[in-house]
Amino acid sequence: MRKLADSEPRLRKSVCLKVPKQYGEKTLALANGLKILNNRIEIQRDQDFVYVPLLRKPSGDESEDFKQQIADYKLVAHIFPERKKREPSIAELLENRLPPHLFAGLPHSADFVGDIAIIEVSPELETYKNIIGEAILKTNKNVRTVLAKAGAVSGTYRVREFSIIAGEVRTETIHKEYGSQYYVDVAKAYFSPRLSYEHNRVASLVKEGETVIDLFSGVGPFAIQIAKNHEKVKVYAVDANPHAIEYLKRNIRLNRVGEKVHPILGDARQVIDEELSGVADRVIMNLPEKAIEFVDTSCKAMKPSGGVAHFYCFVNASDSLDNVKGRFVEAVEKCGKKAEILFFRRVRATAPYEWQIVLDARIH
Repeated sequence: MRKLADSEPRLRKSVCLKVPKQYGEKTLALANGLKILNNRIEIQRDQDFVYVPLLRKPSGDESEDFKQQIADYKLVAHIFPERKKREPSIAELLENRLPPHLFAGLPHSADFVGDIAIIEVSPELETYKNIIGEAILKTNKNVRTVLAKAGAVSGTYRVREFSIIAGEVRTETIHKEYGSQYYVDVAKAYFSPRLSYEHNRVASLVKEGETVIDLFSGVGPFAIQIAKNHEKVKVYAVDANPHAIEYLKRNIRLNRVGEKVHPILGDARQVIDEELSGVADRVIMNLPEKAIEFVDTSCKAMKPSGGVAHFYCFVNASDSLDNVKGRFVEAVEKCGKKAEILFFRRVRATAPYEWQIVLDARIH
């Protein structure tokens, strides 16, 4: 979740008064009083001098004023950044279109997938969701479509419903992160931009020559990032969602990793049983709702010598990280193996008092 940053200011050359720092405030006041101060560009400073931008060169009488009041000044040309034009906020755009008591409920952040912004609209703002969407388009120049969540992530394919509240009528885009690109349709396949750090973190842990199985690959952010980061890897990307696999195939071509990433449509448990038993050095288990149910599948996928599992799950305030670790270790031991916890952290908040966590473990 994030807000878009303002664009970089443009540079321009302007005539200015170059004065020692101790005369900066006095020069500024004098130029302003003479109506020749250029307020559209920002005053510059270095170690010894202040550069006050002017609209024009001072006239003869104005020059005399400066000479009398400023002991040492020079009229020079200097490069200045233009003063940033502040874009109006969403609240300012909606000032006359929304009842005052509803302003506290306005969304202050969004998920940005490519050029699509995804927001959550509270029930009391449902009537105003379209004008809120239009305000988001005006304040975020890189956004072409605004979606409002219309339900929770659910079902076998982990997708949610959206309503298009502003902009282009579509749910497909191209998302970029860490040098990789992904075709995504957020209404057909699960994708979270808030996992971008995890995609890159796991990819950085993979060793050359490893075989990796991504049990619930989606459109391929883990698999493709691994393939882009390494010369000699083999990644099997498994998903039961046919839409996700079709996008994965497009993304494999887009990122030119066809020799390293192998997409497989099917149930993870069945695929491991029938095709990939005992081949993996590393298994990614990003199905936080049900990953604990696939610990045995993950263990079966690993080479007899063992490997590393990246296990994702949800935890709430009534639970604890120690309990999560305990459940994972117990599930591994039921498979006749041992788990050594290497790392764990909170990945993101998913609801009030609920987080997604990741646990990395070596399976012996």
